[in-house]
Amino acid sequence: MLLEYNVALQIMLESAKNSGTEKVCFTKSLNRVLAEDIYSDINMPPFDKSAMDGYACRHQDLDNELEVLEIIGAGYEPTKIVGKNQCSKIMTGAKVPKDADTVVVIEDVEELENNRIKYRLKKSKSNICYLAEDVKVGDKLINEGTKIEAKHVAVLASVGKTEAEVYKNPRIAIISTGDELVEPIRKPGSSQIRNSNGYQLLAQVNELGIDAKYIGIARDNINDTTSLINDALSFADLIIVSGAVSVGDFDFVPTVLADKGFDFLFHGVATKPGKRTLFGTNGKQWAIGVPGNPVSSFIQFQMLIKPFINKLIGYHQIFDDLKLELDDDFKRKNSKRLSFEPVIISGNKVKRAKYNGSANITALVDANAVMLVPKGINEIKKGDSVYVRPI
Repeated sequence: MLLEYNVALQIMLESAKNSGTEKVCFTKSLNRVLAEDIYSDINMPPFDKSAMDGYACRHQDLDNELEVLEIIGAGYEPTKIVGKNQCSKIMTGAKVPKDADTVVVIEDVEELENNRIKYRLKKSKSNICYLAEDVKVGDKLINEGTKIEAKHVAVLASVGKTEAEVYKNPRIAIISTGDELVEPIRKPGSSQIRNSNGYQLLAQVNELGIDAKYIGIARDNINDTTSLINDALSFADLIIVSGAVSVGDFDFVPTVLADKGFDFLFHGVATKPGKRTLFGTNGKQWAIGVPGNPVSSFIQFQMLIKPFINKLIGYHQIFDDLKLELDDDFKRKNSKRLSFEPVIISGNKVKRAKYNGSANITALVDANAVMLVPKGINEIKKGDSVYVRPI
């Protein structure tokens, strides 16, 4: 029995369990998922600081000639208190001296003799960044469950969070299957093809910020399939197998996994491509099998495996489906399954990529999304609204 896509996805997400947390140096935290909220240990700014290169003075003295007391550079403490008709030359980011409430921009100042200046305009903004106007001590800055990007690394550095508590990444093994496959370094024979799936899946895992290990190609026999699955089970939390998951004479993956104690939570999803996708667990590890056609394996990774891995690493994923206008007509003969069609988003419109079926891996080169065509829909007209998911 084929499960509807949303049911299969929910089963996978409910099965996902994280394997704990660990501390990592903030410089190594990119793409990891925070297992703690991040709070500030300081005020930002930590003092009233100048937003401009200029002169710090009292606003009430702007119409008068001002005596320059000192030059204050960033990182240095002011030594003078600004009094009536006085000012201090100040650099951007420097601490504003006591009793000054305005910084006039250096370009708007006329330098006079005897270490004096005159502001040429009538009004001025304060041009001061005030103590704690951005962040106060104890403010929450980043939520648990956030995947760390470069901008978050900057925040971690600014609050002295040199070690961050993050969720552990799963150990992932990738296996390709098929007598017809050869590694990319070899030129295929007349009945062979290069193995693209293994490296595609490896790259898709890497894009999530997770390392994975490619085990190799399992030949279409029970012994070779068993051997590679044993290798994977010796270390991996998650095994991803491409090919040999259907019901053909040489599809040994379900048999081997069952012999290893795996229970299958489903073996078949009502989607096109990816009908024979398999998901199982032995209680400690998970196995996912995807069809051997490269578009099938790519799309099933995006639609099922990626959300599952994100749940494993504690990332609160939001599905960002977009409702856009279709830029050309779409027709299909068989509408018994939800279809994922490679498309190109351009502005607020969607154009179908040239696509000849699930073996047509080059269709994904230009595609930046998949169009979700619901079960029972045979035709969509140009100008109709469709839902698409970026990939």
